[in-house]
Amino acid sequence: MIGPTDPNGGQNSVEVSLGEHVEGRYSNVVMITHTATEVILDFSVHVPGLPGPKVVSRIIITPEHAKRLLGALDDNIKKYEKRFGAIHHPEERNPPA
Repeated sequence: MIGPTDPNGGQNSVEVSLGEHVEGRYSNVVMITHTATEVILDFSVHVPGLPGPKVVSRIIITPEHAKRLLGALDDNIKKYEKRFGAIHHPEERNPPA
């Protein structure tokens, strides 16, 4: 993700390290809500045939960080599609009969 900018308009680099207990989580559903000062992302897993998605992680960020995240996701999706091809929504692959 894009790091903080310096007063001259450049970006400061930030070294990030993962602790030994950091785990990856799978999510196939994300629910997003917000207040005036926070954006809340609830990452969930929905298993077909079971009731409702189960939240596996909640991330709370500022609106400013949410906008940076949006830009970083957009940039990375463009790079992904350039390398691997277009991403299609399931509805685009299987139009209704």
